[in-house]
Amino acid sequence: MGVYSPDGVIPTTAAHSWQEPGDAYVGTALNEVIAQCKVNSGSFVWVGLFEPTMTEMELIAEAFALAPLQVEDAANPMQRAKIDLDGNGHGLAIIKVLDYVEETSDVITGQLALFLGPWFAITVRHGSIGNLDGIRSRLETSPTLRTHGPLAVFYSVLDAAVDGYLSVSDSVADDVEEAETAVFAQKAIGGSANRIYLLKRENVEIRRAVSPLLTTAHDFAQGDRTYIPEELRPYFQDIGDHLLRVADSVETSDNLLMTMLMASTSLQDLQQNRDVRKISAYVAIAAVPTMVAAIYGMNFDYMPELHEPWGYPVVLGVMGIACLLLFRAFKKSGWL
Repeated sequence: MGVYSPDGVIPTTAAHSWQEPGDAYVGTALNEVIAQCKVNSGSFVWVGLFEPTMTEMELIAEAFALAPLQVEDAANPMQRAKIDLDGNGHGLAIIKVLDYVEETSDVITGQLALFLGPWFAITVRHGSIGNLDGIRSRLETSPTLRTHGPLAVFYSVLDAAVDGYLSVSDSVADDVEEAETAVFAQKAIGGSANRIYLLKRENVEIRRAVSPLLTTAHDFAQGDRTYIPEELRPYFQDIGDHLLRVADSVETSDNLLMTMLMASTSLQDLQQNRDVRKISAYVAIAAVPTMVAAIYGMNFDYMPELHEPWGYPVVLGVMGIACLLLFRAFKKSGWL
């Protein structure tokens, strides 16, 4: 945690991370940081929490007078994404953060909850992704951002999250194209359906992160949020455009995956039909010598050709010619 002002980062003697849940030092550190903020006009406090305990959340809620229902939402790692800010830009924003694992083609989801007040910003992170070190460095080196107070933290967090959405959606789109090529090349048709289902699941992860933010994205793109200052509106419009682009990519990938699934199923059925026809053709060919052999295996007494020297080769020739004619007919009709 720290205190930020347009002039830079205000040094504090007790403002550093705590590790042990319920550490009595936390209360002292919070009081010092809040006191430093109130002494320095135009400054704001940023406190970052990683998977806090309920004791820590209650301590933060008491120090910054946070709404109980919002605290409950922020403490829930499965909370739906939302941006619930009033006309002054104060309230709670819950942002899903995404990462793409190249080795397994999996999409990993984390969560960042952000409390915004007139003089404070509090981030609550759940999950192994969404590290804020880069955002903190960006804020410390940018006087322009710091002049906008807690809203600068909101912009930086949202910008980083949306950049992650773009990267992940592009990676998933590349996987969809590879799967499409494999499906229509009719390679490993039996495993294509499993691959498509996995891709649909990853696409759903992106949709869950982006869909709840689309209304806000439209407002950002049109400049309809009154709490955004004129200087930051182009940057928030860029965020809105990127969110809408990701939403379009997710919709396109979902439609394409559904089409691929139908095509894969149809190709699999077609392949099964081809296999059945081949089996049926070979069974029909094999039925000819089986039938002839069955007739001669009935041990009739009066079969003249049995006593002729040409009987055996003629019967074999008839069976061979019949099999060849059937094979030619099936080959010509496309069954073989």
